[in-house]
Amino acid sequence: MAKNDQKLSLSDKAQRPLRVGFLLIPGFALMSYASAIEPLRAANVLAGTPLYRWRHIAMQGTGVTASNGVRIEADVELRDAGRLDLILVCAGGNPQTFRHAPTLAFLRRMARHGVRLGGVSAGPYLLAQAGLLDGYRCTLHWEHIPAFTETFPFPRLSHTLFEIDRDRFTCAGGIAALDMMHALIRLDHGPALAAAVSDWFLQTDVRRGEAAQRLSPVERYGVHHAGLVSTLSRMEQNVETPVSRARLAAAAGLSVRQLERLFAAHLRSTIVRHYVRIRLERARVLLRQTTMPVGEVALATGFANAAGFSRAYHRQFGLPPRQERQAE
Repeated sequence: MAKNDQKLSLSDKAQRPLRVGFLLIPGFALMSYASAIEPLRAANVLAGTPLYRWRHIAMQGTGVTASNGVRIEADVELRDAGRLDLILVCAGGNPQTFRHAPTLAFLRRMARHGVRLGGVSAGPYLLAQAGLLDGYRCTLHWEHIPAFTETFPFPRLSHTLFEIDRDRFTCAGGIAALDMMHALIRLDHGPALAAAVSDWFLQTDVRRGEAAQRLSPVERYGVHHAGLVSTLSRMEQNVETPVSRARLAAAAGLSVRQLERLFAAHLRSTIVRHYVRIRLERARVLLRQTTMPVGEVALATGFANAAGFSRAYHRQFGLPPRQERQAE
């Protein structure tokens, strides 16, 4: 690609480069980080002028290691971050265990100074810990959503790829950061440059923020029967208060016997067994990512009491819930 041929003209008004800080939390997801920073580089190249400048911020020290072991050298520590227009928190792993008061204080201070704040992958979890998402639409990676909803009652959480609400930018992570940065560049510099950046990265289908994060049951389970697909979706949406077999079948326009046959033929399971598995998988996430008591996890996943929950959990995963948490 001839870079000079790709440069785009911008408006004649003087533009100061937008100062972006990438706050890297140890164990951050490298793909999410790369998907967020590379579009800024491309925007500079294609525009032929530095529209964005960035620095890497570490909580402390000179380098931060990603979840896959790659180490990024930081430019500054929190206390030396300087003046910024936007901060993107890049995190991964289990954000519920994050305990670093200076980082949360730093984010609150930046918010008071009018800095736009964003997070990718588990980054929004840290913004919520700092109390900076209350009243905002936000999203984060689906793996962290169960723990997030149990911990933070005030943000307006969605299950989308990304959310831009006033001065908050949140993204589920992975390559969805490409889609969010397309939207950010479009806001800052117009649709032509945003489209050129997406084209640069062979992104022929730029997804809107409200697109779903996860594959549908069709892709995940390999099933195509409309009634079965709708039933699986309804199960996943009703974990805390399970829906009866009769109501599931009626909603799908089937008899209970017909629905049971579909589960046997396509999933080699029964309605009840599969529903219990969905609920136990949600419980496993809550045990690993929250400090909720086992009894509360049981209630949050539709079990009447901790004893029955523990028995079901042991049958499914080979160890009781308390050992699951200790293993982490």
